[in-house]
Amino acid sequence: MIDAMQRLNIDYHFQEEIDDFLRKEYVIYSTSGDGFGHDDLHQIALHFRLLRQQGYHVPPEVFDKFIDNRGKFNERLCGNMKGIRDLYEASHLSIVGEDILDEAEQFSKKVLKEMLLGNCFDNHEAKLVTNTLQHPSHKSLAMLTGREFFGDFQNMNNNGWLGSFKDFAKIDFSWQQNLHRQEIHQISRWWTELGLGNELNYARNQPLKWYMWSLACLTDPTLSEERVELTKAISFIYIIDDTFDLYGTLHELTMFTDVLSRWDIAASEQLPDCLKICFKALYNLNNEISTKIYRKHGFNPTHSLRKAWESLFKAFLVEAEWFASGNMLHSEKYLNNGIISSGVHIVLVHIFFLLGQRLTQENVEIIDGFPRIISSAAKILRLWDDLGTAEV
Repeated sequence: MIDAMQRLNIDYHFQEEIDDFLRKEYVIYSTSGDGFGHDDLHQIALHFRLLRQQGYHVPPEVFDKFIDNRGKFNERLCGNMKGIRDLYEASHLSIVGEDILDEAEQFSKKVLKEMLLGNCFDNHEAKLVTNTLQHPSHKSLAMLTGREFFGDFQNMNNNGWLGSFKDFAKIDFSWQQNLHRQEIHQISRWWTELGLGNELNYARNQPLKWYMWSLACLTDPTLSEERVELTKAISFIYIIDDTFDLYGTLHELTMFTDVLSRWDIAASEQLPDCLKICFKALYNLNNEISTKIYRKHGFNPTHSLRKAWESLFKAFLVEAEWFASGNMLHSEKYLNNGIISSGVHIVLVHIFFLLGQRLTQENVEIIDGFPRIISSAAKILRLWDDLGTAEV
């Protein structure tokens, strides 16, 4: 039932109930001494995935009972399509060093692909397996894949809770679509009134793309205001990136970074018009977002947000200096700077303050220190982005 709610993207309506149920399931698992108490691959893989998604530690050894004396998954599992699908889904929650989950992914993927090629499924089953291989739930957004899951109800009994979930999900999907349209309208109006699309004709003009990043980061429909504000911050990551790449000379960009580091409106008058306009717009936005956060959560994040922007500007300036020098860079030095210039730090710091959860001075100091949870995410995005643009 929880799996269905999550796949249909209606789980946020029942989050307290889901939390309570999974907490009890973990207590039962932890104290029983018998794992999950049965030998059904589907049930074990599903429990493993749901509990790990929730942050509970479930060791991969729960799958040991399905391993043969060669250290491989038992071939007798191949006829259990539902169990193999769930094993594949569960394997995507592995962490470094969990060899059994790496083996689970290879085994389940191989079996599912071979069964597809061998026409072992009817049309409905083939669609389910294809969707599973292309969009494993842990690496997908239910808001985008939920409609595909509607088809999973084909040939199932829709008279019980499953049918009710399907009907409710359709209504909720329409409501969320309308909500997202309203958010896009707010962002488009803000962007138009801001006028940077016309003033900075060298920069990207893609408010819908910027909004999609916010939608992916903050999927909960109740976080409408937070998505809108986050999109505004994300837009400036792109604008500033284009400014450093396409507009300013190295001398102008150095002045730009210096003015930003001091957050000095008066000093910005010495900048070229485009840089001055960009700085003032960012200055005002930073104050507006800080004010909204203070009013809602009682904490003024101005210092932290400014510090994050300063780091981004300095990273962009370093890249501009490298480009101007024409020197070949050491990979480690490039990556360390690229982690910051990815802009991930800006996004996650804004999310931390916009959500307002556990806003203590201690936690703020951790965020300001660029912790590994941020730098690791930034490294992934930087490498992914570079792989997408690298020449082969």
